[in-house]
Amino acid sequence: MTDTDDLLRQVSAKASATTEHLPPPATAEEVAQAERALGLRLPPVLTRLYREVANGGFGPDYQLLPLVGEGRTAVNDYREERGSLDSDGGAYWPADVLPILDWGCGMYAAVDCRSPQGVVLLFDPNGASGDWHDSWYVDSESLTGWLETWLSGTGWYEEDTDDDGEMRPWKSARQRLAEGR
Repeated sequence: MTDTDDLLRQVSAKASATTEHLPPPATAEEVAQAERALGLRLPPVLTRLYREVANGGFGPDYQLLPLVGEGRTAVNDYREERGSLDSDGGAYWPADVLPILDWGCGMYAAVDCRSPQGVVLLFDPNGASGDWHDSWYVDSESLTGWLETWLSGTGWYEEDTDDDGEMRPWKSARQRLAEGR
C-alpha cells in the first residue's frame, strides 16, 4: 500500500463519517469525458479522489464540487470562469486551474492541473487591487498535503487553528492569466 492509498482510505473514511449522503464515485468514462471537455489532464491524486472516494460532496466546509453531473460541477465552473472577463476585458481565471471548492464570497480552492502533485491554490478576489494575479495564493504545494491538512483539522479555514492566515502569492498567476486569450 502506498502513502496515497492510505491517505485516500482516510479521506474516504472521514467523508463517509461526516457526510450524510455521499455521492458515488465518478466512473473512469466520466473522468475521461471531463478531461476531454476541459482540454487538460487531471493530476493523478485528483483523479483518484473523484474515482475512489466520491464525485464531490465532501471535504472542508463547503465540500468539493462534483467533477461531472447535473447542476454545478468543477467542469462547468472552470468553463464559466475561464470564459468570463472582468470589466476591463482581462482574464481573472488562469488556464488549466480547476476550481474544486467554492469557499463563498467569490473565493475558490483550485488545483493547478499542470503540476503533477496538484498544487492547491486559493483564489480570493476580495480586496483585489485591480490586478487579478494579486488574488491568487498557494494554499498547499500538493493536493495530498491539502487533504492531510483537512484530515488533521489544521487548515486556515478552521476556527481553532494556529495558522496566521498568511499565504504566499502564486508566482505563475500573471503568466497563466495571459495564456489563451
